[in-house]
Amino acid sequence: MKILIYGINYAPELTGIGKYSAEMAEWLAARGHSVSVVTAPPYYPQWRVHDGYRAGRYAREERAGVSVRRAPLWVPARPGGAKRLLHLASFALSSLPSLLRAAVARPDVILVVEPALFCAPAAWLAARMCGARAWLHVQDYEVDAAFELGLLKGAWLRRAVARAERWLMRRFDRVSTISERMLALAVDKGVEPARAVLLPNWIDAHAITPDLDGGACRAQLGIPADAIVALYSGNMGGKQGLQILADVARLLDGEARLWFVFCGQGPERAALQARCAGLARVRFLDLQPAERLGALLCMADIHLLPQRAGAADLVMPSKLTGMLASGRPVVCGAAPGTELAGVITRCGLLTPPEDAAAMAEAVLRLAQDGAARAALGQAARRHALAHLHVDAVLGAAERELTALAVQGRTQASRARDA
Repeated sequence: MKILIYGINYAPELTGIGKYSAEMAEWLAARGHSVSVVTAPPYYPQWRVHDGYRAGRYAREERAGVSVRRAPLWVPARPGGAKRLLHLASFALSSLPSLLRAAVARPDVILVVEPALFCAPAAWLAARMCGARAWLHVQDYEVDAAFELGLLKGAWLRRAVARAERWLMRRFDRVSTISERMLALAVDKGVEPARAVLLPNWIDAHAITPDLDGGACRAQLGIPADAIVALYSGNMGGKQGLQILADVARLLDGEARLWFVFCGQGPERAALQARCAGLARVRFLDLQPAERLGALLCMADIHLLPQRAGAADLVMPSKLTGMLASGRPVVCGAAPGTELAGVITRCGLLTPPEDAAAMAEAVLRLAQDGAARAALGQAARRHALAHLHVDAVLGAAERELTALAVQGRTQASRARDA
């Protein structure tokens, strides 16, 4: 089977959508499929093109059996509102020639990853031109999230964009997304239920296990071996509402055994560091390479997952998979009734979004109760093994891709015979 994956994020980005797109491509290639990718130079989550890559240059490379084409894009130092839209549009325009060249190989399926929705029209058109099936995978309802978080404003603009999004999504042969609530939203947007597919983010639950030694990470940061560590690890952007982390750390500054580690990069890191000034038991760490991720996550006794109000059913945080696989409890800010809340109530403590006092109380409760930490951590690990292991998730995706490819070939054969 020939598969073309099209999206703005890809390896060597260590976190977020690029990580999952690369893992899917490499997993399918290892299964014997011919996989190619059209993407941008890596820039996330630092919002700066990585060393060794150029923002304004087309390039090709081979990564783990996958042919990767990279197209130029503009990367703003401080993304937001109109600048983020221009950033996404720059890739959608520059990548069109690369997409068309890749489509000449006549893939069976073109899978486009949202964000960016700007890329979806070209992906659909390229699929129709080369006889491929078109698949839209929604990692993040970027349009809804932008309006909910105030990055875009205006009732008339929201109605116009929603109509265009609905028209476009209905034309894809498959639309997948990463949670049940997000899948239901796709159906609400006009996708036929028969074309809607659940494709959650995954984790290699055999590579990240609760018994990995996080002692070296603690020693590196000067944290005592007997300390209770609350960890946030992931992107440091606007959607996470990270200012609450500083407030929680300050509220718990008197708890001598409790330390905080904030690991990640992104446009909000500097502001978070400034808010943590003077807090002796807060440590900052850059994103860690994949081979150190397990040890990092297992350094924690408690994982922190802040979330801005209004975003919990529009995105499912990709960092959650590793947290659960590590067998540690999660303290999460999310509204009751959301799908994220439903997961957390089984393996952690739920607090109202953007409520620092409530999150601090939950962290303190777990810090003082080792038995509760152990029980919730075991529940987190069981959930990861049952629902999120990479082979189970991508095996189901492979079966769906194969069925879609066969459907396309059958329709093409009938058209030739007619």
